[in-house]
Formats: sequence, C-alpha cells, structure tokens
Amino acid sequence: MSREYGRFILGPLERGYGTTLGNALRRVLLASLPGAAITSIRVTDVPHEFSAIEHVREDMMQLILHIKQLRLKLHGTDTARLRLEVHGAGTVTAADIQTPPEVEVINPDLYLFTVDSDDAFLEIEMTAETGRGYSPAEERGRLPIGELPVDAIFSPIRRVGYEVEKTRVGQAADYDRVIMQIWTDGTIKPEESLAQ
Repeated sequence: MSREYGRFILGPLERGYGTTLGNALRRVLLASLPGAAITSIRVTDVPHEFSAIEHVREDMMQLILHIKQLRLKLHGTDTARLRLEVHGAGTVTAADIQTPPEVEVINPDLYLFTVDSDDAFLEIEMTAETGRGYSPAEERGRLPIGELPVDAIFSPIRRVGYEVEKTRVGQAADYDRVIMQIWTDGTIKPEESLAQ
C-alpha cells in the first residue's frame, strides 16, 4: 500500500458474483469519482496552441501537455485561477505556480518548461475546475480571446484491475473473492477511492 497504489481483497461472495462486483467497481472508480484539472490556459502574447513562446525551449503544445499532468485538489470550491510569473532564465516547475489557499498542488516537482534568456518575462494564467472522468477541449465552448482550452482528465484514478479467485468458507469451496488493485494520481488514497 502507498499513497498511489492499493490492493484489496473483497469476499467471500456467492459463486458468480466476483466478476459482477469487480467489473462494476472498476467502471465506477474509473468514470465516476470527482477530481480537479486545468481546463484552460492563457499565455501572454501567445494567440493559439501552435505558437512558439518567446525565450522558452518548449512550444505551446508541449507546455499544454505538461500542464495536463498537473495534479490538483480544490478544497471548498469548484473553480480557481492559478498564476505563473517567470522573470529570467531557469527551469520552471509546478512549485512556481501561485495558487489561492483553496488549491493544493499534489506534484510540485512536475517539470513545466525551461526559459533560456535572462531578459524573459512570461505571464501564464490557468483555470482549474472540478469534474468527473474526461472532458475534451472542444467542450469548453467559447472562451475569451487568448485563452486556450485544455483537455481535462478529472478522474483521480489512473488504473484499476481485478482478479476473481475461488475461496473456501467452512467446508464449501465454491465461493468467489475479488482481488482489486487501484492506482491513483496521488490526489486521493486508494482506500478512500474504494470507500467513495
């Protein structure tokens, strides 16, 4: 067991119920648990996602891919604005993001981009929202000019697997038990996800 991985044994169950329960739990865990993700981004002087960013090694598409890996928890709110101001050369990580008190960055060591000029000044604003499952950028609708939609993976569950084994109860050996393995993104513990 760790913050991101858990193995659980459920049983004994009547014969045939193991697969039914395992599959139902797997589907619910992957699609129905709430989470938070970045849904839009605005970078100063960058009009669209195919642009180069002055003084930054990565282009806008690479930056968006890195931002999509940002793991967040929103406490007591459904939406929040995050800011990132960069002055001068250096490596920028998620720890450099300025967040309101109700936002917690779970992976502050996440690499975002590298600035290669001491003269660089860059401002980035991001919108974080809560949701369930996956939401493609096309669903954002119309955004203000300069604000780019981002595909959002809200689900805190990365992977779920299960096995059904036979188990014994007293003299009867025809019961099932389910062995579930749950991998999360760190915003929720595996045992909390199963309890929800």
